Amino acid sequence: MTSGRGGLRPRKQPRQARAELTRQRILAAAAHVFAEYGYAAGTTNRIAERAQISIGSLYQYYPNKDAILVELLTRHLDAGMAATAHQRFEGPPRPLEEVIRDYVRLSIANHLDDPQLLRVMMEQAPRSPELLEKTSRYHVARTAYVRELIENHPESRVADVYIAARLVVSTVELLVHQLIAAPDPLDPTRLENELVAMVTRYLTGGPQGEGNGSPVGT
Repeated sequence: MTSGRGGLRPRKQPRQARAELTRQRILAAAAHVFAEYGYAAGTTNRIAERAQISIGSLYQYYPNKDAILVELLTRHLDAGMAATAHQRFEGPPRPLEEVIRDYVRLSIANHLDDPQLLRVMMEQAPRSPELLEKTSRYHVARTAYVRELIENHPESRVADVYIAARLVVSTVELLVHQLIAAPDPLDPTRLENELVAMVTRYLTGGPQGEGNGSPVGT
């Protein structure tokens, strides 16, 4: 559901420093408003008031609150993709548990700034074609990254590396999102430890019926 004014793209791309500062104020104000009031009550009037600008000025930059929420979510996805791109390691393979810990820690860190805002963005942001495409590219990039981590690692024993990479990405993203933004959120360090243990055991346990995965008594 949209807020009634057409379009999800920003109306004005700032070319001057002052205009860019105004846009940043709108986004910062919107982040506070959405986190405090939620999507339905996070109106453009409240955002404009928080940003200390007129409602008319806000509409010069964004046609509605949906466009603001979409841009906030886009920035979150861009930050995650940038962090993944920079997390590359050279040299001999490190222990798989360390590799997975770095990945899980990165995912948790990307959810810690404002988990309540992130819940609003992930669960209530309009799904425009542009946003769906960006979300898809984000998951493709994360899957490729995890696949690269485990594909030739000597400790990895999964039979299907592509499926394993998708499972790891989806599991970590879903659990981190749900448990960090929950009304009673888990401690990030404890969540990290348990996720690392779970994923590492899955990747190193081997196909069903072999090694540590064999049922008792067989």
